[in-house]
Amino acid sequence: MSATVISRLDSVARWEPDARGRLAVAALELYAERGYDRTTVADIAERAGVTERTFFRQFADKREALFDGSNALQNAVVQNIADASDGSPVDIAAEAIARAATMLDERRPYAQLRAQVIAANASLQERELLKMATLGTAAADALRARGVADPAATLAAETAVTVFKVGFEHWIAADLAAPGIADSVRAALASLKSLTA
Repeated sequence: MSATVISRLDSVARWEPDARGRLAVAALELYAERGYDRTTVADIAERAGVTERTFFRQFADKREALFDGSNALQNAVVQNIADASDGSPVDIAAEAIARAATMLDERRPYAQLRAQVIAANASLQERELLKMATLGTAAADALRARGVADPAATLAAETAVTVFKVGFEHWIAADLAAPGIADSVRAALASLKSLTA
């Protein structure tokens, strides 16, 4: 891990001074340094300056330290779909995800390193896929609540999640001066529309 990324993570740790935030940053640092499988909960707790008991009060297991923000993102997407004005189901779902994802903008170094850690471990990749599937299901349910019938609701939600994944990959590959994640998601949607026109 480069000194630049460590220095950026230090700023994330200062941004989240609470035990939960410290544990998430400590876990990510250790997974990057040692590998996920060679890092224990005790290692994470020690790095964060808390007890193992505190870790388990915050997270069910060491994987969840990497997936902590998933529920907040999903809740924001569902709310954004409910609040959206009229538009096509794909546009509504993709814009809902783009707007919700802006919560990641201040955490780009964390997101970049997190993506590297997940890419290096098959069980974490599976967990990430499960979280994306859960997001797609929640988005489809929110579209149905707006009166979008199936299969349109499911297709729109799954398309929006795919657009998010592509936009996210472009966003984490960019430097810190690049546009925010919402712009990357919107650009991915525009590319899809151009491809299917």
